Amino acid sequence: MGHAVYLGPGMPLGPHSTAVACLGIGLDGPFRVRVARAPDITARSFLFRPRVTHHVLDTDDRKLYCYFDPASARLARCLGGMRRTVHGVPVEHRHEADLLALCADPVPDIERILDLATIPAPIIGDPRIAAVAAEIRADPAKPQRAAEKASATDLSTSYFLRRFAEQTGTSFRRYVQWSRMLAVAEAHVAGQDFTRSAADAGFASPSHFSDTFRAMFGLTPTAFAALDGRIHLAGPEASSAAR
Repeated sequence: MGHAVYLGPGMPLGPHSTAVACLGIGLDGPFRVRVARAPDITARSFLFRPRVTHHVLDTDDRKLYCYFDPASARLARCLGGMRRTVHGVPVEHRHEADLLALCADPVPDIERILDLATIPAPIIGDPRIAAVAAEIRADPAKPQRAAEKASATDLSTSYFLRRFAEQTGTSFRRYVQWSRMLAVAEAHVAGQDFTRSAADAGFASPSHFSDTFRAMFGLTPTAFAALDGRIHLAGPEASSAAR
């Protein structure tokens, strides 16, 4: 499991920053995004970089959001698929028209959507970081301490944290959050409520989960659950969907 796809109605999103790279496409037309102090950007597709706060301003239209785990077995980064950059934000995916056509199908082919959305990139070059990322994904609920991971890889904590960010594109802490969020999504797909799913995934409390969810996706879990959208999980360990 490594990637997540949302396909459905627009969401009332506040400013937020994703833990991993996210491709957003407006299914009904272009939409506006605000990043930092730059002028608003309007495009049909955006690549949102991890840990960069952005605000989707047009939230009424339907959207496709693809979240890419940079350290999963099926590594995917779509930066190479974006045609240009505006105020530091990559826009206009080269397969935008084909992705829109796939999303118009009553039963979208999620694997095909991910294939078109992603550009293969080399697997993490440092096997020590790859192993740590795999351990986190295998048991995200387990306490994940950077100092312990660093010691196990014979690295200082500061160097380990820098190396992890260099290799994955996100921080150790945000990657742990992402892995736990994927575990919540998988349990939610299976029919569990968010409260139990979050506790099982390692979140300290319902408020901790809710705050993390809102910071990562721009709305509360309750608001998301009220939408008529779909969550799709893809990767070696999961291929599921839920309304």
